[in-house]
Amino acid sequence: MIKHTFSILPGIGDKLEKRLWRNGIVTWEDFLAANDIEFLSADTKRLYDAILSEALQNLDRGNFSFFAGTLKHGDHWRLFQLVRNRAVALDIETNGGIAGNGGDVTVVGLFDGFDYKALVRGKDLSRGTLAKELSRYSYVITFFGSVFDLPYIREIYGLSFSMPHFDLCFSGRKAGLRGGLKKVEKLLGIQRDESIRGFDGFDAVRLWDDVQRGNAAALELLITYNRYDTVNLFRLADIIYELLFAQTGIAACIPGSHRHS
Repeated sequence: MIKHTFSILPGIGDKLEKRLWRNGIVTWEDFLAANDIEFLSADTKRLYDAILSEALQNLDRGNFSFFAGTLKHGDHWRLFQLVRNRAVALDIETNGGIAGNGGDVTVVGLFDGFDYKALVRGKDLSRGTLAKELSRYSYVITFFGSVFDLPYIREIYGLSFSMPHFDLCFSGRKAGLRGGLKKVEKLLGIQRDESIRGFDGFDAVRLWDDVQRGNAAALELLITYNRYDTVNLFRLADIIYELLFAQTGIAACIPGSHRHS
């Protein structure tokens, strides 16, 4: 989908992007190959050519951080299928406090589509281990992470995220899926283990309190809760990507075999 995205160009919104598609300009290569485009001035065409050429070069080099700044945040989803094998779903649990005012991260869950890893406070969670894990990826998936998880990590560990970010909360709303993660999962038929069904963030805080009192079973349950919070994000990302892709209307303009390019 990323090569069909003209909203990286200044002055291009949804309407003009769709007008390009309807006029047979459906990829960046199509745009660059056109000698002129009737509704764009020659100067604008030259400017856009330069931007798209730079975007293609960064795409070819796998420099996806380039698109974190050039894409509107609400369009970061358009990279998902291309970078799926370099993406990580992330979800944190906390002690319930405010970051920087008594709050701390208790668990960071990471899932790359195949393997889940939990970093636990007091065991293997530190700035260094988290930075090392995140350095393996080029794209991050969260639910409400742009408001909670990523700012919390930034405050506690001083780590910033330069990679594109697919926030399923806000992208889901665009796709017509409203509510918290558990409500959206229920709407889509995504199941959780019976042992943590109905749990929420307050239960995660309670479980961490039990862990601090030496309850090993509570830690196991907390990690199970976090694992479902994290692993389910990949399934949800696949669904939301398809819904948003369909909303764009691009499928009517391109061959199906190239629909995710």
